[in-house]
Amino acid sequence: MDDELSESAHLLRNLGFPLLEVHHPFNHFDFSRPGRRVLVVGPMGSGKTEFSARLWRDSLVARHKTGAAARETLTRGADRRRIFVVRQALDSGRFADYPPDALAWRGGYERCGSSIGQARDSFALETLLAENPEAGTWIVDEASFFDERIAYLMKNESEARGLVFVCPTLVLNFRREIFNQTARLLLETATDVFPLSAYCEHPECLSNSLYTYRYYLVDGTECPALYFDPLIIIGGDRTKDDGQEPNYCTRCDRHHYLPGKEYTFLTLKPLGEAAARGDSAPLFSELLALAGDIGSSRLASSLRLRTGTQASGDSPDLASLRVPCVAERALVYLFAEQNLLPVELMRSFVADLGLDKDYLSRRLADNRRPFEF
Repeated sequence: MDDELSESAHLLRNLGFPLLEVHHPFNHFDFSRPGRRVLVVGPMGSGKTEFSARLWRDSLVARHKTGAAARETLTRGADRRRIFVVRQALDSGRFADYPPDALAWRGGYERCGSSIGQARDSFALETLLAENPEAGTWIVDEASFFDERIAYLMKNESEARGLVFVCPTLVLNFRREIFNQTARLLLETATDVFPLSAYCEHPECLSNSLYTYRYYLVDGTECPALYFDPLIIIGGDRTKDDGQEPNYCTRCDRHHYLPGKEYTFLTLKPLGEAAARGDSAPLFSELLALAGDIGSSRLASSLRLRTGTQASGDSPDLASLRVPCVAERALVYLFAEQNLLPVELMRSFVADLGLDKDYLSRRLADNRRPFEF
């Protein structure tokens, strides 16, 4: 890299340019290198899918190469200039207005014809691999939404057959934590990582952002998602203002609000653990407050203590109390993510508190814990 920088700087000087900070050139994709597992990571809106679209366009140029150049891209019958795009089936509602064969992002799309498919899990991806043996480069969109097995499936296939996997994906969730175990394994087994960033989307900020921020709109007010908000919420890519469906943007550290983390570990999770041991009354009492009089809840007390304010509109953190279905969100966290509550206790809480069964059903299904009330 240092040699390339020196050569670039030398060329510019010879052309009469002043001494400048010369950055590494943005290279075209190298289809000659087999066995790579490339992670393209960054927050929503950072250009991960556009990176993939550029790779697709590079492949169209590379396919015109012949002779020795063409042979460099072949391994055991698979040509790395031939790309197959795999969309996560759980995310099929996103960009619903685009053509079905589109590799789409917020600003446009590339049409991939028969070289695009959907997969819900690693077994479906394995089937696509078997059905398309000539494809040497695989773009697996949102790989972190797949099961953990995908990391080792891609590792084994790339080592055995020279396949290249490119995974534009989130590795940090809205909590600024490693998204899940799949994301952790993808990082462990990757050969290359391309980190992308974006402008902070706060209206008064131009800082660089690495974080995805989740918020809700309630009566036009931005209400940050609570820390224990359901980890996975499947939906489209349009602005929602009903208070139940989230919106996303990128935010820097200063403007990424995440209320309720301290409460989750000081109060909510311990109450769930006590309920799992048979003492469910304290959790029931807190859920009753969250559902009926959130201002009297221990959550509200925790947020007021941390912000030093009393009125719910005085801080972004306290605005989170305006989001509907907070008790339901707490139950999804305890049941689907922490696996603390038995099924019968879950049913009892929902019935006795009169909670929103439709909201719970959708969120539990999103998080792969389908539930019948």
